[in-house]
Amino acid sequence: MNAENSVHREFDVIVQGASGFTGVLVAEYLLTQYGVGRDLRWAIAGRDRTKLESVRQQLGEEAAQLEILVADSFDKEALSELAARTRVVLTAVGPYALYGSDLVEACVRTGTHYCDLAGEVHWIREMIDTYHDQAKLTGARIVHCCGFDSVPMDIGVWFLQQAAFEKTGQYCQSMSMIVKATKGTASGGTLASMMNLIKESRANRDIARILVHPYSLNPEGQREGPDKRDQKKVLYREDVGTWTAPFVMAGVNTKVVRRSHALAGYPYGKDFRYDESVATGRGFMGWLKGTVMTLGLGSIVFLASFRGTRKLLQRYVLAKPGEGPDRKLQQEGFFNLMQHGVFADGSTIRGKIAGDQDPGYGSTSKMLSECAVCLAKDDLSTGGGVWTPASAMPEALITRLKNNAGLTFELCD
Repeated sequence: MNAENSVHREFDVIVQGASGFTGVLVAEYLLTQYGVGRDLRWAIAGRDRTKLESVRQQLGEEAAQLEILVADSFDKEALSELAARTRVVLTAVGPYALYGSDLVEACVRTGTHYCDLAGEVHWIREMIDTYHDQAKLTGARIVHCCGFDSVPMDIGVWFLQQAAFEKTGQYCQSMSMIVKATKGTASGGTLASMMNLIKESRANRDIARILVHPYSLNPEGQREGPDKRDQKKVLYREDVGTWTAPFVMAGVNTKVVRRSHALAGYPYGKDFRYDESVATGRGFMGWLKGTVMTLGLGSIVFLASFRGTRKLLQRYVLAKPGEGPDRKLQQEGFFNLMQHGVFADGSTIRGKIAGDQDPGYGSTSKMLSECAVCLAKDDLSTGGGVWTPASAMPEALITRLKNNAGLTFELCD
């Protein structure tokens, strides 16, 4: 079935996992932005009807006509029936390596578009290897990493490169994304995915190799290039005047950006380089902050590498799936990212990406929602396949993010 046939389906978007913490935020956003029974036809879904009915009730009177669908993550027949009723399935049910594969299969088979919040590189690679060719035949656009990892970074590279070409007639030869400031907490689902990722990589060295290979998400036969492994220690960046520490999400984002570039046909050149880090400031205090951050991140990864300490972290330290900050903390959160592009002649261009809410929840739920609506409603030239946000829908998505989701993409003077 080709996805063009999905125009006449009952729904535009079905939110799978709508009773989870992030799923509720997605439902709230869709209701506020698009209402019920208007231009966007959407429904909520999950494994527990009682919980879904509770979500619908808490959404208020306007959501009274919102349809509820029941499908468990391991019920292939129910997932296929769900996918066949909609143009797009948006899923917030993670860790995706545990709960996502059957839903991707159902969407590919029925020619249904799909988006998620996955940051599990080994699983994304499995989905690419298993379903990319089949999705091209059925017309299903499968788009992973549609939250804070990796929409701002992936779309941000596209934005700055378009601006660079418009300004100079050439693309940047290299680009860095540096986290200047964030306020928010890591998603419980993201942390659960990270724990599962560490567990699986310890048990399977092939998974570990995929996680550290800079080009592991590139198409087969195109998994090499000038970039090395992501930053692992404190470094001083002369070009931007700050100490930097490793960025916990770089291991996902950098690979997504490189896949986007490869799928676009290498417009920036096969020598294009990309990296990410966190700014920690100047002088001794900047170095000290970077050192503390690096040691803290390393300690968590080390402790999570062993079954006993990993369970202790999950029980007593880390947020659990379905948990998250209250509404006030979400709305007070933000993120501020700096882009530093360098041309072949050494000249530079800078950009700024900002979000108006907590990146792990408030902003992520808006980004994921707009990715789903973009796949459902916008006229996209991309055919079926396993894509990234910037390879599937860059121009349409950046417009939606700026107009609706509280993100800004700007050039710096």
